Amino acid sequence: MRILDVTNVHDALPRALKLLDVEGVQRGSRNGPVLIGPSVTTIYNRPTDRVIFWPQRDANPFFHLYESLWMLAGRRDVAGPARYAKQIKEYSDDGQVLNGAYGDRWRHGLGRDQLPIIAEALKKNPDDRRCVLQMWEQDYDLGRPTKDACCNTLATFQIGNDGRLNLVVFCRSNDIIWGAYGANAVHFSMLLEYIALWIGVPVGTYSQVSVNWHAYLSTLATVKDIRPDRLGYVENPYNHTVHSTPMGPNIESVDYEIKHLLSAADTNQMGADNARPTNSPWAYNCFVVLEAHEVYRNRPAPERYIEALKVLTHGDPEDDWVTAAREWMTAGSMPGASRAISHEDPLQG
Repeated sequence: MRILDVTNVHDALPRALKLLDVEGVQRGSRNGPVLIGPSVTTIYNRPTDRVIFWPQRDANPFFHLYESLWMLAGRRDVAGPARYAKQIKEYSDDGQVLNGAYGDRWRHGLGRDQLPIIAEALKKNPDDRRCVLQMWEQDYDLGRPTKDACCNTLATFQIGNDGRLNLVVFCRSNDIIWGAYGANAVHFSMLLEYIALWIGVPVGTYSQVSVNWHAYLSTLATVKDIRPDRLGYVENPYNHTVHSTPMGPNIESVDYEIKHLLSAADTNQMGADNARPTNSPWAYNCFVVLEAHEVYRNRPAPERYIEALKVLTHGDPEDDWVTAAREWMTAGSMPGASRAISHEDPLQG
C-alpha cells in the first residue's frame, strides 16, 4: 500500500501519474489494456478544493457538478446526467437507470436513507464509530452481471480529535483518470461537506483506499504531460486565484436548492425569472454554471460559447466551478480547438 498525502485533487493527479510511471505494470482488463500500480490510499487535506484545472485532463465541470448534485438527491436515472455526458447511457443495463448509482444507494439502498441516520448519530455522539455508509449490497451485487457495478463499496464517517469530520472511502477498483482523481474527488468531497454541514462541524480529510489502482492505456496518452517535471505543469490555482464557495447556509436550504437546481436543469428552465437562487452564494454559483451549460447546449456554435460565457459573468469570478466552466468554454471556442473523447464530454455522441 502506498500513501499519497496531498493538498487537493489538482495536486494529486500529477503525483499519481508519476507513481504509476515508476511502479505500474501492464495488464489486461475487460475494457482494454491497463497500467496497474500498487494499492494506494489518497489523503486529501483540503477536499473541498475539488476541481481539476489541468487543461490536458479536459475535465468537464458541468458533468461533475451536476452529477454530484444528482447523487445527493438520491437519483439513479440516466436521462439527467446524459444531458451532460451522452456516453453514460452505455453504462445502463436497461437504458433507464444506472445500477451502481451511489446517490440512490446512499438514500434508498437497503430500504432506507442512510445519510440522516449517520448525521443524527454523529450529532448525538461525536465519538460514534459505527457510521458506515454502505454502497455495495451483497445480495444484489455479488456475482451478478451488470454494466455498472459499484467501484466504491463503503465509506466511514468519524469526527477526529480536532473536531473535524473525516471521510474514508473504500474502493475495489479505481481508474485514476476518470474515477479517483476525477469524479470521485468531486462527489465524495461534496458528500463530506454535506454531512459536515448537517452535523455542524468543519470538514476534515477525505481519504480513498483504492485496492486496484489503475489507468487505461488509451486515456493515459492524453494526460502524459501532467507531471511536476514536464512542460505543461500548472501552479495550483487554489493557492492563488480560485476558491471553493462553502455549501450552505444550512442543510434545509441546501436540500431545497439541490431539488430546485435539478428541476430547473432537467426541464430547461434555468433562464426562468424565479429560477435563480437568492439566499445562498453556493447555490447561486451552481445555478450560473448549469445555466451556462443550458445556453451552450441549446445554441449553435460559435454563438453558444459567447452567450454561455456571458452567463458565467453573473457568478463569482473566483469561484472554482465558475472558473472551471469559463476555462472549459474558452478552450472549446478557440479556433482549431479539439477535445479528448471521453465519457464526460457532452459534445461526444
